[in-house]
Amino acid sequence: MAATDWVRPEIAELSAYHVAPARDMRKLDAMENPYELPAALRDELAQELAQAALNRYPDPSGGGLKEELAAAFGVPAGMPLLLGNGSDEIITLITQTLARPGATVLSVEPAFVMYRMNAVFSGMRYVSVPLTDEFALDLPAMLAAIEAHQPAVVFVAYPNNPTGPRFARDEVIRIIEAAPGLVVVDEAYAAFADDSFLPDVGRWPNLVVMRTLSKLGLAGIRLGFAAGTPEWISQLDKVRPPYNVNLLTQVTARFALRHLEVFAAQAATLCQERGRLLAALLELPNVRVWPSEANFLTLRLPDARAAFAALQSAGILVKNLHGVHPLLDNCLRFTVGSPQENDAVLAALAELVQRPECGRTGVYFLVGPDPENN
Repeated sequence: MAATDWVRPEIAELSAYHVAPARDMRKLDAMENPYELPAALRDELAQELAQAALNRYPDPSGGGLKEELAAAFGVPAGMPLLLGNGSDEIITLITQTLARPGATVLSVEPAFVMYRMNAVFSGMRYVSVPLTDEFALDLPAMLAAIEAHQPAVVFVAYPNNPTGPRFARDEVIRIIEAAPGLVVVDEAYAAFADDSFLPDVGRWPNLVVMRTLSKLGLAGIRLGFAAGTPEWISQLDKVRPPYNVNLLTQVTARFALRHLEVFAAQAATLCQERGRLLAALLELPNVRVWPSEANFLTLRLPDARAAFAALQSAGILVKNLHGVHPLLDNCLRFTVGSPQENDAVLAALAELVQRPECGRTGVYFLVGPDPENN
């Protein structure tokens, strides 16, 4: 008897989250910080990790990590935190908590794929509202969807992934005030953005703000947190597995928070590189690029699949968004890397758009959908 005879049909229809192999490539597909810890800090961290009591379960409440995160990132007093294995686990905990029969998850499209996937995992209905052609919120459509579907939770990425722009603050406030249930403002890219709702936690009783340390430079430790009112966090915490954040993650995160200025300086450098990349891409023919407040840029070329393959041949791995959503047709997304990595991307793209097959019309020939995004 086949496994699909027992697996829920909506799960059987899914494809697992795809992570492209990146060996011997310049890896610019996952929005990681390209900079490693300085050598002196690596040595200091190694000494602290060596003292960790690996024979014991980790402190289920974080061993002081919640308080240190709240102080480091300016969480309002009295607003508790929920810790998770990256933002991904927190999204899972939220949907599991709210998955009553008929409940709806609402977000925009295109958006972070895990909002939709976790709705399916938890047996919830997923409703999406398309962005405009400029990747902005269609606020009237969002408000109409909230009124029509009465969602249990609305996810708003701020800035949005995979597009890059940050939605207008007053429009997000309209969503928070209109939503009957929880509104989760996902600030995964807050280190590179010009605004945050974290200082506003507690201003609206239904607001939860989610953060991750992954984009800041600690993707390997998988730590995320959510801040909200005591009423909401206490309910979400009931679904959290015991000991979900391991000891090595707790030790590393507390160490990193003592050296937060190192990561802040790296983020500032990446913002400068983002500006340099944007200016250079705007000069390329047959390329459309959107301003971004994240550590990546999204651009449209005449043929994303051909460009993706050409960049791979040049040893550069980016994310091919073609086929993900109609608004992302012929779009690529690439991480803002080190200056050397960014120079390699610019050189490869400049050579690509000058190829004879691009021609005066700027048209490549598509040869079918990208299997990566099936």
